[in-house]
Amino acid sequence: DMGGLELELFSLPGLVLATALLLLALCLRGRRTRRAGEPPLIKGWIPYLGVTLKFQKDPLGFLKSLQKQHGDIFTILLGGKYITFILDPFQYQLVMKNQKQLSFRKFGNKLSEKTFSIKQMIHNNDMDDELHVVYQLLQGKSLDILLEDLMQNIKQMFEVQLLKTTNWKMAQLLTFCGTMIFDITFTTLHGKFLAGDSTKYISELRENFFKFDDKFSLLASEIPIELLGNIKSVQQKLIKCLTSEKLAEFKGSSEIVQKRQEILEKYYVREDFEIGAHHLAFLWASVANTFPAMFWAMYYLLRHPEAMAAVRDEIDRLLQSTGQKQGSGFSIYLTREQLDSLVYLESVIFETFRLCSFSGTIRVIEEDLTLSSETGNFCLRKGDMLCVLPAVTHTDPEIFEAPEEFRFDRFTEDGKKKTTFFKGERKIKYYLSPFGFGASKCPGRFFAVSEIKQLLVLLLTYLDLELIDDKPIGLDHSRLMFGIQHPNSDVLFRYKAKS
Repeated sequence: DMGGLELELFSLPGLVLATALLLLALCLRGRRTRRAGEPPLIKGWIPYLGVTLKFQKDPLGFLKSLQKQHGDIFTILLGGKYITFILDPFQYQLVMKNQKQLSFRKFGNKLSEKTFSIKQMIHNNDMDDELHVVYQLLQGKSLDILLEDLMQNIKQMFEVQLLKTTNWKMAQLLTFCGTMIFDITFTTLHGKFLAGDSTKYISELRENFFKFDDKFSLLASEIPIELLGNIKSVQQKLIKCLTSEKLAEFKGSSEIVQKRQEILEKYYVREDFEIGAHHLAFLWASVANTFPAMFWAMYYLLRHPEAMAAVRDEIDRLLQSTGQKQGSGFSIYLTREQLDSLVYLESVIFETFRLCSFSGTIRVIEEDLTLSSETGNFCLRKGDMLCVLPAVTHTDPEIFEAPEEFRFDRFTEDGKKKTTFFKGERKIKYYLSPFGFGASKCPGRFFAVSEIKQLLVLLLTYLDLELIDDKPIGLDHSRLMFGIQHPNSDVLFRYKAKS
């Protein structure tokens, strides 16, 4: 009798029984033993949590210590999940060779449900496939059009705000980058709000976005949203601001947002609240990693005068070669090809990714599977997860000399882009992988990198910039697996328009 059971569980003896059953389940979860052919198994001594505490304290250091003990492939118990890590960059292709058995879709759809409350995609692969096809609009000619709109929005931001700052103005660097990236990205993708006070609307949306983003990693780790204060309310406000009805009040939305809306209206009624959840997911993917990457690029440039001098010099030479001069107003326009010719600027951005990106490529193992690697075969269990964490490669001293140092020219050689790196005597293909692999590779990577390039060129050309807090800062690893890590503290800086 279920009713009787519910009453019993809510009584004191029932709660004791339920707690005992939960503890038993956790203990049983931790009793797994390694089968023949499986990678080394590290469970820790805490049921369910496994090695979570050691992992959170120093993720890279902990994984590298396990790598020394057990080799490049091993399985750990982390928060109730068994995750097999592949740390050898020459074995990364194993993930792409076995895409049928190693599912990104299952992991991605579950993540979307937990973080954005998108439920229908779990049961509708056709919609998922159609939405992914639209990502082609983030490449080629469509990307060029998007970047032209981006430049127009940057121009407006500079003319209305930054170029009028003739006296020194102080700001927190991460907050400055977050505001700048959010405002121009949102306007470029979704257009301009014409139905009311646009400034107030964007400001409130931005404030709620960063409240939501601050708790994103907790949502992704399966902590119920109801236990995270007012985040459910914040999430619902964001979704409400991005419903079909609300987006109809914008003018000049991008082609990719329009196409996504058309597809969503095929699978939902137009008024469905979940359409707004899809748009929130797309907005988060467009902003959440770009603004901390922008922060770190600016921070490293401001702390390394030789890097700043090299980048400013190549920008000046490009402007001279294209017949563009810095005038009293905003007059600079650069194509994507011209931006890509700035090899030191690109090297600074790539070095930023190398030092600060902790994205993980995660797959759900759909069936028992044997992978054949260069070092032998190993067996994977159905229901476990497989993870590639390129940050281990990014900090490998065999590939990158003094990997803990910021070297602005690390990705240049003889004044040109450097794309050849070695581990030992072997050329390595995946030497820099901040955007993932295969099916889960970030489709917006070209837009994000171009946006950072545009902003850095214009900030360095039109503004004087100085750090006030000239202090070394480190990474906050709370967003491990989810891209660019935030700094462990913000940094005060000042800026003004060049005279």
